Amino acid sequence: MTPLAIISIIIVYFGILIGISHYISKKDSSNDAFFSANKNAKWYLVAFGMIGTALSGVTFISVPGEVGSPNGEQFKYFQFVLGNAVGFLLTASILLPLYYKYNLVSIYTYIEKKLGHYSYKSAATIFLLSRTIGSAFRLYLVVIVLQRYVFDYFGIPFFATVLIALLLIYAYTYKGGLKTIIVTDTLQTFFLVASVIFTIIFICHSLDLSAVEAFETIKNSNYSKVFFFEDFISSRYHFLKQFIGGIFVTLAMVGLDQDLMQKNLSCKNIKEAQKNMYSFTAIFVVINLFFLGVGALLYIYAEKNGISVPLDLASGKPRTDLLFPEIAFNYLSIVPAIVFLLGLTAATFATTDSALTALTTSFCIDFLHMDKKKDDKSNVWKRKLVHLAFSLLMFLVIILFNAINDASVVSMIFKIASYTYGPLLGLFTFAILFNNRAVKDKVVPYICLVAPFITLWISNNSATLLGGYIFDNELILVNGLITVLLLFIASTKRIEPITE
Repeated sequence: MTPLAIISIIIVYFGILIGISHYISKKDSSNDAFFSANKNAKWYLVAFGMIGTALSGVTFISVPGEVGSPNGEQFKYFQFVLGNAVGFLLTASILLPLYYKYNLVSIYTYIEKKLGHYSYKSAATIFLLSRTIGSAFRLYLVVIVLQRYVFDYFGIPFFATVLIALLLIYAYTYKGGLKTIIVTDTLQTFFLVASVIFTIIFICHSLDLSAVEAFETIKNSNYSKVFFFEDFISSRYHFLKQFIGGIFVTLAMVGLDQDLMQKNLSCKNIKEAQKNMYSFTAIFVVINLFFLGVGALLYIYAEKNGISVPLDLASGKPRTDLLFPEIAFNYLSIVPAIVFLLGLTAATFATTDSALTALTTSFCIDFLHMDKKKDDKSNVWKRKLVHLAFSLLMFLVIILFNAINDASVVSMIFKIASYTYGPLLGLFTFAILFNNRAVKDKVVPYICLVAPFITLWISNNSATLLGGYIFDNELILVNGLITVLLLFIASTKRIEPITE
């Protein structure tokens, strides 16, 4: 598939998204439409569209790539996905009722009601920082793929590729915001799901396998081990670590994250929002299983055709997340290549457009307090400027990542950003469970800074401190518990608990 053909498809793709945005937002581009879709979104559209938001472009290429990792990961990711499913169900049954009870636009205003002003600003700041770095990291890794296989051919520099990508996202989200994204993400999720299914079909056809034969081939391969129960102490892959980590990562990075919760809060009522979450959970589990199946088939196909895992241009080491695009663009026919491109593009931009909208919403509500002001033209213009500012900020962060040019350093920055979700988990846990205690509000920002560093120290020294124990995703639970403990120490018993 030629780079010119790829660019043509991308142009048509974004032309469709911008056309949809113009049609939806021409009648209503108010802040209510941007922040909450006028609280009138259809639950089934939200449920389906959330798949594209939850599965980034990195997931699209990394999850299949990790199946054949030299570390022997195989299907171990599915243990984490099962934990995710439980986390989604807990979010639907515990957190959503709270958000609807208080009729929240930004979920962090709940912290203000329970803990105070500084706690509220701390929670909102954690989200803005973490989501900006996290979304920039995910977009950066996918833009590297597009740069390598497309834009280098035309001599387009990396910064121009990033700028074009973000401007295209801004073009179809700046007016309608969430109201537009609910529709465009539904379309993008369709491309994402179709891409996974058709990729399986195309590879099975190339290997002369029926659906049943493909299942048996994967089952009997060296890539299909799902559950790891060996060596609980020192193995990162143990089922309990992955499962428990999946639960609490989901609670913190989905249930306490403005991005995905903003879509849920656009439904008419709590029942529709919960219906959306339950449906989304079922689809999420199945689609991730398909991703893992794609990974196994890709490695089986690569072995049969003598294809090596592509090397990273900077380090010269094999990069498993490049295997999928390598096979799709260079070994399969044009139709599978187009399907892969649409899936990768959909996964990438469904995540980024949603993040930019959520960042804009949080800043406008939590720092500019637009929910307490009349929705006039001046507020609409301020919101559009904030939206543009976050687009430019994400551009600068991605350029910084590229300037560092060290995958391990960039990954470390992303990991540090993910640590900040632990204090968010602690803040909400304390607010929900300790209604009879008043925290010293001005101390909370310092607690949110200290807790991740204590957690990092524990993680780095766990082998010595805990008899060889190695943490993985379950570390976020430790982070949250440390935050709760510090909040409890910095609190006193209320004379009268907050009335609900």
